[in-house]
Amino acid sequence: MATPSPDHAHAQLQLRRLRPEAKLPVRASEHASCFDLCAVEAGVVKPGERAFVKTGWAMAVPPGYEIQVRSRSGHAAKSGVFVLNSPGTVDADYRGEVAVILFNTGASDFTFAAGDRIAQMAICPVLMWDAVEVNELPDTKRGAGGFGSTGR
Repeated sequence: MATPSPDHAHAQLQLRRLRPEAKLPVRASEHASCFDLCAVEAGVVKPGERAFVKTGWAMAVPPGYEIQVRSRSGHAAKSGVFVLNSPGTVDADYRGEVAVILFNTGASDFTFAAGDRIAQMAICPVLMWDAVEVNELPDTKRGAGGFGSTGR
């Protein structure tokens, strides 16, 4: 597995094709931060329903990183279709098929064909901290105020 260089200029994500018709994830433009993920088979997501959409790819995410699976802004704006657990996470030790859970909040069926872009994925660093139980937390001005406590 390639180790990311300090400038990340030549880092590579290893992908294993699970189905011959799977389309390789690619960036739509030179400076796009995400790769497009495509459906490996056709489907329909009815309003108010969700669908488990396979991509046909397994990946070797380097330790210290994760893949974040995110909604496509065009699907969200035009059809009300989102990645349900956005961002979804592909951990560095997962080697199964990457799939996307789409949820349709719109009023019409969302139809996609095999090969259509259904989501996007970003490669993101992960901080591997230990969780430690303490008796007290440091005080802050905000304290325990949440859900609108800081104003509009």
